[in-house]
Amino acid sequence: MLDTIQMRHDLGEIYDLAPNVKLANAMSAEYARMSRVVNPVDWAIHAPYVAAINKLKKERGAVILAHNYMTPAIYHGVADVVGDSLQLAIKATEVQEDVIVQCGVHFMAETSKILNPEKTVLIPDMDAGCSLAESITAPDIAKMRAQYPGAPVVTYVNTTAEVKAASDICCTSSNAAQIVAAQDSDTVIMTPDKYLAQNVAAMVPEKKIVWYDGACIVHEQYTAKDLDDFRDWNPGTRIIAHPECPPDVVAASDFSGSTSGIIDYVTREKPEKAMLVTECSMASNISDALPEVDFVGPCNMCPYMKMITLEKILWSLHTMSAEVHVDTAVAQKARVAVQRMIDTSRALGL
Repeated sequence: MLDTIQMRHDLGEIYDLAPNVKLANAMSAEYARMSRVVNPVDWAIHAPYVAAINKLKKERGAVILAHNYMTPAIYHGVADVVGDSLQLAIKATEVQEDVIVQCGVHFMAETSKILNPEKTVLIPDMDAGCSLAESITAPDIAKMRAQYPGAPVVTYVNTTAEVKAASDICCTSSNAAQIVAAQDSDTVIMTPDKYLAQNVAAMVPEKKIVWYDGACIVHEQYTAKDLDDFRDWNPGTRIIAHPECPPDVVAASDFSGSTSGIIDYVTREKPEKAMLVTECSMASNISDALPEVDFVGPCNMCPYMKMITLEKILWSLHTMSAEVHVDTAVAQKARVAVQRMIDTSRALGL
């Protein structure tokens, strides 16, 4: 666990990280991308960190990959690539830099390391986990294979390297239905998100889908009644849900899709009011690019994603610490499942 007090002290000895209005004003281009959700006072606090990180990543030959759930200052201020799990996995195979800083949760950093065994992969906080990744183990996969012999295992990328290595192919929320449909089997095992599996089952009725009993702590909290109550309170709002939500929530929504799918939908449709039934930072990160959309309604915060901060990113780059390692034998098997996902997605034009 990071000693944040010592980290803060050591960074302060080397970098001028005091709030700086002059610097904040000079970085108006960066601020323009998040001004709707980050007030000027907070930007004066963030700007010194953003400037230091952007300078240091060039010196280190590093690239920052950030998930759509990162805070706006990370998403717009320091990230070189942003996207959902599939987009980041694909981009991880294309980057030229020798150092990858993964701003997301641990399984994402593992995926980047699996795809880039020769590169240095850093995660700003090793404790940034995932409820789904922690819900299943490789022996759990073996038990399901024994129960459904011959059925391929399609595993969500929100899993550890060991679980990926025990699987046949990975999927993300943006390609799960297509990956399942492409399997040459009447029965398909999906792990570990039961709600994603149930939502895919409704989309791919020709397959018998069996699932593991896992769920995301962010998305499982929503209920269909929440959506109905919100519509009564705020009629005319377009409700857009992530497929990790329970099936009745997805059914009650106007659209369901991955984080990249949500962004594409809102950008295309430009509804007057939109409620994103997913992690809080999603709306914040796209609101400045869509001033005509009023993002309203409740959201749930992912405590793991929010463990990644500007301060920790700077510390990770400064010390080159929190390097992610994956056992070579595990990585080789996991790479097969992840690469199959990428290859299948490309073949399907996703």
